[in-house]
Amino acid sequence: MTTNLIFVLDSDKKPLTMCTAGLARKLLDSQKAALFKWFPATIILKKSVAELPLPYLELRIDPGSKFTGIALVEIATETIVWAMELEHRGLSISENLTARSNVRRARRNRNTRYRKERSNRKKQPGWLPPSLQHRVDTTMTWIRRIIKLAPIKSIAVERVKFDMQKIENPEIEGIEYQQGTLHGYTLREALLEHWGRKCAYCDAVNVPLEIEHIRPKSKGGSDRFNNLTLSCRQCNQNKNNQSIEEFLKNDPIRLDHIKKYQKESLRDAACVNSTRNKLFESLTHFDIPVHTGSGAHTKMMRIKSNLPKTHFIDAGCVNASREVTLKTLQPLRVKCNGHGNRQFMTMDKHGFPRKDYAPKHVRKDWKAGDIIKVKKKDGTSVLGRVKKAAKTLAFISFEGKETSFSPKNTKPIHRSCGYRYSFTTIDSVNEVCPKDELLKKTAT
Repeated sequence: MTTNLIFVLDSDKKPLTMCTAGLARKLLDSQKAALFKWFPATIILKKSVAELPLPYLELRIDPGSKFTGIALVEIATETIVWAMELEHRGLSISENLTARSNVRRARRNRNTRYRKERSNRKKQPGWLPPSLQHRVDTTMTWIRRIIKLAPIKSIAVERVKFDMQKIENPEIEGIEYQQGTLHGYTLREALLEHWGRKCAYCDAVNVPLEIEHIRPKSKGGSDRFNNLTLSCRQCNQNKNNQSIEEFLKNDPIRLDHIKKYQKESLRDAACVNSTRNKLFESLTHFDIPVHTGSGAHTKMMRIKSNLPKTHFIDAGCVNASREVTLKTLQPLRVKCNGHGNRQFMTMDKHGFPRKDYAPKHVRKDWKAGDIIKVKKKDGTSVLGRVKKAAKTLAFISFEGKETSFSPKNTKPIHRSCGYRYSFTTIDSVNEVCPKDELLKKTAT
């Protein structure tokens, strides 16, 4: 299997032409280079290199709601030489903010001693919700890292805009398109017509119907049309804040019927629409030419190149001038995990401090997520990831076995930085252990 090429820096940290894992291993064995980064794999030479003609590399980006594909493409041959897939955590950020908002609202309603809600907040121009700003920030963070490691001459980004009305109704055109999907209807009338003027859960007719959230707001549901239905008062009370799957677990036929009429969520498309301009403006701050491409052109080049649909391949086909070829089949998978909870005191579901909570003892030398090399008594070494950073340290080896270790017999390989690293292949989505031949050789 062909893996990613290795980034190379000289002693002045100037990016040079990327090399294969075999050549990097020879440089490490001959003491002409040292390992600079574990993820992404980077070596640094022990001497300065004069100016050399460097290949024309273009950094191509395919932004998405849950995943962003990033690829380094050699323009002369339209070959993807390095790739990664960045997994965002915007949905978890949104859920955490919703939970915090619910806790604060409950405390205000209890009339306890707590500040009143402030209504004088004014958002700055260009403000994005934290869940959307996170997607832009993490993408820009990795672009800055890659620019420092590779001789990039230009940047290409897919600046796509989704048409919400066309997604919901592909046949809409003319004056109907200008008027919108709910022109001439109130929300209630639209729901009555869509759900047949009867309760969605018991088929009751000629009774007062209430607007009901299919996915409860307490569990992240929205007020959009595709999350609303009609129900009688009794069914609305019985459902309470249960999910639709929990409430209708004994009636799968009705569950399938409701999901059939429920409109497809446009959340991912809305996220891309909201962040596309912000990402493009951030890219223009680099002293590098920035090109844009359309989603139709990306799809056309991918089909023309006879390549499967993956995030990093879509990124490599952005702004491509001819058929794209692959030099790597194993992109780096990067998942945003964050740096954990920084709260000194956690709360229960009612918003009160937990009485059984005690802050963990954190060591200054290790923390959870660090990749370390542990030396055994027989002289061999094992690679693993620190599970927790408490008084008793434990790590999980890449073989899956959990053991304890002493800080005296360990060596740091890669410090935790808020991301989880793994590798995927285009023929399998199963994560594999990050033990590339180069990295395995340098760690032993």
